[in-house]
Amino acid sequence: MSRDSTIEEDHQSRSNFVRELVQETNNSNMVSPISDRSIPKRIIQFWDNLDQLPSDVEECITTWRKVEKWGVERLLFDNQMARDFIQRKLGLRYLLAYDKCYHPAMQSDYFRLCYIFVEGGCYIDADDVFSGTQFECLFNDERLKIQPLCYDISSNSMVASKIFTEKGTDETGWIFYFNNNPLIAGNGHPLIERALLQATFSLEESPINNLPEIQSTTGPGNLTKSIFDAITENNELEQGLMVLCDWENIAKSKWELSYRNDNRNWRLSNNQSYKE
Repeated sequence: MSRDSTIEEDHQSRSNFVRELVQETNNSNMVSPISDRSIPKRIIQFWDNLDQLPSDVEECITTWRKVEKWGVERLLFDNQMARDFIQRKLGLRYLLAYDKCYHPAMQSDYFRLCYIFVEGGCYIDADDVFSGTQFECLFNDERLKIQPLCYDISSNSMVASKIFTEKGTDETGWIFYFNNNPLIAGNGHPLIERALLQATFSLEESPINNLPEIQSTTGPGNLTKSIFDAITENNELEQGLMVLCDWENIAKSKWELSYRNDNRNWRLSNNQSYKE
């Protein structure tokens, strides 16, 4: 079997794994909590340069102020604050890995793994708009809570969650995977640890002048592979995972934002040097 065939088979195995988890769940109560430990009521967000925070992104971030009335703390990090946190809490190895993240989206990918592993909490992308729905129950136990996604290769578009979460639903060319937004977990979670270590290894192994693919190195691809590998090795870890098939009722990404039209959009800068 060729290397390309093996890689394709691995991708399909991961997609099938996610599909089965999602369609068996299709609700927010996949399994009983593995402990009564709670997650810190804290939302963490990131924008690399807060001195140049676009006004439309700031509007998205501001929608989360509503959670403060429920006792949820909000923290907003920039690049320097993220570097300081990683250096202080995890040390030089992880700081060097972070510094190899060549795009702000990649920095946020890596930083969220570092922060959630060390402190626990709820990481949310800066372009997510909060609906106002109460969601404090997601902090009630230390399970990793993540949102599933499905991409249709043939139409080059995302499949609506109400479609791909239905049991038995599948089409040729559909790719099921886990998003890394939101990322909600207690500190020290083994699945977050696995994803952080895998991202760190990938960055360390990348040649100095190489710009690795963002999604698979630090983003949803890395998270999906890490969860698949960890649960395949130890299926008891599945008890520590909660699939959020209804996250869109809580928040939605806003696509009509100015930064998506230039190289601040990771899709336009993938494998390319980033310049502000």
